[in-house]
Amino acid sequence: MPVKRADKTPMPVRLPEERAHDFGEVNEGYALERAMFEAERCLRCQDPVCVEGCPVRIPISDFIHEVAAGDLVAAARILRTANPLPAICGRVCPQETQCEERCVMGGRFRPVAIGHLERFVADQERARGISTTAERTHSEKVAVIGAGPAGLVCAGELARMGYGVTVYEGLHAPGGVLRYGIPEFRLPKAILDHEIAVLQAMGVEIVCDVIVGRTLPLDRLFEMGYAAVFVGTGAGLPQFLGIPGEDLNGVMSANEFLTRVNLMKGYTFPEADTPVKIGKRVAVVGAGNTAMDAVRTALRLGAEEATIVYRRSDKEMTARVEEHEHAIQEGVVFDWLTSPIEVVGDETGWVTGLRCQKMRLGEPDASGRARPVPIPGSEHVIPVDTVIVAIGTSPNPLLVRTTKGLQTDRHGCLVANEATGLTSKPLVFAGGDAVTGTATVILAAGAGKRAAHAIAEALSPAA
Repeated sequence: MPVKRADKTPMPVRLPEERAHDFGEVNEGYALERAMFEAERCLRCQDPVCVEGCPVRIPISDFIHEVAAGDLVAAARILRTANPLPAICGRVCPQETQCEERCVMGGRFRPVAIGHLERFVADQERARGISTTAERTHSEKVAVIGAGPAGLVCAGELARMGYGVTVYEGLHAPGGVLRYGIPEFRLPKAILDHEIAVLQAMGVEIVCDVIVGRTLPLDRLFEMGYAAVFVGTGAGLPQFLGIPGEDLNGVMSANEFLTRVNLMKGYTFPEADTPVKIGKRVAVVGAGNTAMDAVRTALRLGAEEATIVYRRSDKEMTARVEEHEHAIQEGVVFDWLTSPIEVVGDETGWVTGLRCQKMRLGEPDASGRARPVPIPGSEHVIPVDTVIVAIGTSPNPLLVRTTKGLQTDRHGCLVANEATGLTSKPLVFAGGDAVTGTATVILAAGAGKRAAHAIAEALSPAA
């Protein structure tokens, strides 16, 4: 058997000096020849352990084999059967810590670029007009609350299995964090709109501007004839630092910032009516994917200096390596081992600086990461006029407050069976950030898929 090539086929990327000033997509995607070249690196293992690392259990070696053979129609059908959102997951899923981390090629060489190939196949599916349909074979219908990744995947999987599905979304457009949380340069809205259109073509109905728990009680859904309910409302309630000065003008959560830019099209002002005031010097507190999205967005909106402030080192950051590397290339400054202790302002109530303290790393804390310990006498002020807080989110309590029988944990997350998503309320299932708190798109997608199969089992148990 010939020796497989050691290195991944690189993803073409736009030049940093160009992309840092617009919202065009950064990664350009594989061409056919490049994709087939990379697909040939796959060993087609008899026991493909890479699948164990995939939350939605894509038959990875099967679809990659079809790419290597040049049969993109077959590759697309394999992908779509396992994952209702392949073009999205191919772009934002952290494959390097999941399926690619398990790839046997990674033992001596570099793992196969599974994520790049997933994106390629999904993009080819869209470009070539490969259609996906589903037939209604069950009389029962299911209501899904929330049109984010967990809800969309649950809905798509149920539709594929033949159930009627209606998704209720509180905002005026579906997508959840995919639409309002991830910037255009990482996930173009046209890609999201296409994936949603595919689900609608499969029979999924999406009803926007309905806040279940406010305009429509959850229990009313059962009265309307739905046999089961899936809750995928995400975790949209931002957390703050709890330090003096956070109420100053110029301080905002990453949720607010990215929503105004994405959902309200703030980056197209004055074409859209939602200006986003951004200072010349921006500090983003946090080092996860949302923090990277926020700091890179600030640069594109005209910030002259954009800095990540994080109390640990780059070894403990939770952002994807690719996003970190892209941020460095685009000119983002990283202030590691630095913890904010006060937001400083002027007499008019606007931010002028961020008072911080340097840290050193101590013993691991409950998260398993090294605990940051303050260094006495290291206080200093970073001059900034905008502070964006990106340290995590929690679920909105509205649904729980208006629905009897839904149990939550001490963080306000819904308590649900890990394998099935079943909550404390009969025939009400849940998954994604509403259960786990802030996590990744693909983990939410996996929870939505598992819940869909549990719902199908509950409604049509095997004889």
